[in-house]
Amino acid sequence: MPSPRTLGEIVDLLGGELVGEPSVAIQRVATLEAAGEGDIGFLANPRYQSKVAESRASAVIVAPASRDVTDAPRILTPDPYLYFARLAQLLSPARRARGGVARTAVLESDVPDSAEIGHGSWIGPGTTIGERVIVGAGCHVGAGVVIGDDTQLYPGVSIYDCCRLGARCIVHSGAVIGADGFGFARDADKSWVKIPQTGRVMVGNDVEIGANTTIDRGALDDTVIADGVKLDNQIQIGHNVHVGRHTIIAAAAAIAGSTRIGERCMIGGMAGFVGHIEIADDVVVSGGSVVAKSIRKPGVYTSIPPLQPHSDWVRNFAHLRHLDAMADRIRALEQRLSELEQGSSS
Repeated sequence: MPSPRTLGEIVDLLGGELVGEPSVAIQRVATLEAAGEGDIGFLANPRYQSKVAESRASAVIVAPASRDVTDAPRILTPDPYLYFARLAQLLSPARRARGGVARTAVLESDVPDSAEIGHGSWIGPGTTIGERVIVGAGCHVGAGVVIGDDTQLYPGVSIYDCCRLGARCIVHSGAVIGADGFGFARDADKSWVKIPQTGRVMVGNDVEIGANTTIDRGALDDTVIADGVKLDNQIQIGHNVHVGRHTIIAAAAAIAGSTRIGERCMIGGMAGFVGHIEIADDVVVSGGSVVAKSIRKPGVYTSIPPLQPHSDWVRNFAHLRHLDAMADRIRALEQRLSELEQGSSS
């Protein structure tokens, strides 16, 4: 466990305004409910102000508007949640590479002394491993792969030939980068002819890829995951997809081939995207939505109905089935009304 930091040290490093004793020692960040001695809590939503008074935390992080919500030592900052994230990184820093190659690892390329290669991992020929890279146990890093400095592969990651990862990336267990895209042509006899997938996957800097997420290589051009993208667990990204900088995608989303997603987008869990569409920058797609056409303007988009009792859903769906007939009747009534109005005026 890392050494504790005093509130004074924390504010010196991260900023904010300290109200209270600077010598209070903080060991970890915790929720208001679970915090105890040596913990610091945070109030990200003013609706939960009552929990601050009940908390046993040694200190709290609050917005300036909540300055007087407690007498406990507190750090004032415009965005308590962001401050919490930065403080959590400070108190629980990522593990750094220890350097060295495990006895059971197989290397067909040179690796720097600062890199750490775990048991049972294989590094293919012509591969470039950056400084301080961590390759966990049982990883497969194919021929011609390039991995940037300070990137970490957790155990069981597979990176196919010729793919590239930038610096400071995190790839969690079970992720597969560079498998063949789903490309087939249909023959006259209705059988399927495989199209060789000759592109690569190009991953930028500071990207995080969740457990069991799969990113297919391009058919001809490359699949691109730009700088700062964050991908949750069990996401499927098809061939030739382009995901723009600092976009975040939640678990179980599926992005079909040749879709282009803009920068700073937020994609909810289990959202689905058909192929060959374009999504503008700064688009938010609600979880469970199906995106069947391009989105040209920033904004929040949802394609799912709200949750309702089953009996209500059945009744409403029955109405939906008759929308065409209802529309025809409304048009006929409008036409009849127009004729009556014209007759009255004449």
